[in-house]
Order: sequence, then C-alpha cells, then structure tokens
Amino acid sequence: MTVFFTADTHFGDTRILNTAKRPFKTIGAHDHALIERWQEAVGPNDEVWHLGDFAPGYSAAMVGALLDALPGRKHLITGNNDDDVTRRHSGWTSVGAYAELKLNEVTCVLCHYAFRTWFRMGKGSLDLHGHSHGKLKPLIRQFDVGVDLWNFQPVTVETLLASRRRKKAAVRLAAAA
Repeated sequence: MTVFFTADTHFGDTRILNTAKRPFKTIGAHDHALIERWQEAVGPNDEVWHLGDFAPGYSAAMVGALLDALPGRKHLITGNNDDDVTRRHSGWTSVGAYAELKLNEVTCVLCHYAFRTWFRMGKGSLDLHGHSHGKLKPLIRQFDVGVDLWNFQPVTVETLLASRRRKKAAVRLAAAA
C-alpha cells in the first residue's frame, strides 16, 4: 500500500480554469485529465489524503460517481470550498479538518491551510497543505500538495522529499559554477 496526498482538484469548478491558470480548455477536459492522472498513479489498495477543495458544487450523485472512479481509500481534510454534500458523502474513509499521520517514522501534519508553525516542527515533521495553488513560498519541511504543483495527480511523501533534495543539489551546482 502506498499513501498519496493531493489537494485543490476543484472538480466541476469552472472558476479554477482562470483563477489557477490551468491548461485546459473546458472543465470537462480538466476533470477527465485529473481523473486519468489519479488512476495512473493510485492503485485500489492505496490510500489518498485529499487536503481540501474536492468538487465544489457537485451533487451527491456526482460526488459519488467521482469517488467511485478514483481508486484507493480516500480521506478528506476539508477545505474552504468543500460543501456539506462533499463532506457528508459516504465514499470517504474519513473526513476531518486536521490530521496527523506517521509514515516511515516521519510525522505528517495535514490541513487544507499552510501553517506558520506545526506539531513537532523542530523534530522533523512535515506540514502538508493545499489552498495556495503554488503561490505561497514554503517553509522548510512544508509542502503544498495541490494538483497545480504535481502534474495534476496525487503525490507521495518520498516524491515531495526528493523534490527538495533535487532543488538543493541544483543550487549547490549553480553556486560551484
């Protein structure tokens, strides 16, 4: 089983095409691409933590069909655009505003919103969030898991950590040149 994180899918939300400058001509093309990329990454026995703004304005039937199309056991950490229909849908394994998860000895603090400080911050824990659509400069060990930053698909902690290591190596190489 692999654990994935994602946020800010905004399925069915036509506003997101402009506000986040997503590269899709229609919301239908957007939704299709996000579903396809989720299906490519996540298996049926995997777990996905969605950190908010899942499908604003979708009916219960549409939320259900969408959850059925997306593999894995799905948890929702609620965001500012998640309405009662989304929050109360039975397709979620769990629903809450905040969670702490331990993966391979690393504590992950999960919330839709980025924190300035978080639980066990000085002990190596990670702050995983959405909401900012890649527009917020991260702190050390803080990651925006929103689809805007991760090729419109869920991401693992290993991928998040590797992205920072690659960035640090590139900075060291540039400084040495």
